[in-house]
Amino acid sequence: MGTEVRISQYTAILLEHAKRAGMSEESLLNAVNLKDVSAFNQVEDGNFKYNNLFIYSDEHGEKLAQAICEGYRINFNTNNGLKNWLEQALGLQNDVDFKVGEGIVEGLCVTEENAQMIGQRLAANWVVANAKEVQGGKELTLKLRAPEISI
Repeated sequence: MGTEVRISQYTAILLEHAKRAGMSEESLLNAVNLKDVSAFNQVEDGNFKYNNLFIYSDEHGEKLAQAICEGYRINFNTNNGLKNWLEQALGLQNDVDFKVGEGIVEGLCVTEENAQMIGQRLAANWVVANAKEVQGGKELTLKLRAPEISI
């Protein structure tokens, strides 16, 4: 990846939801290139609305096509947003496939490929604090990065 593309947590969740709901990468890319909000009608539901996606991405300089093709890093993750992103990006379920606490995600068992993807996408305010080898991949612990304090 040349220049790292940064997008908001909400944009990332919307893109991952569209893929999880059945939109192909080609359809997603076409919709983004044409700024065709109606292309998302098939994947929109009560929790995921796409009507402001292009307005927001234009206002914030998000390069959606590049994010879809090359990958992205999330600007900032909240606890709940990270949980939602993991559910959409990986099809996992909180309290079944991983546990979320205040400033921590534990027991996140993923393939090696998904572990690398998480490391690439995770916002700088979170870190992969532990990655242990398990059958079929890795078990990750993600932690909120502690602020540095000058004394």
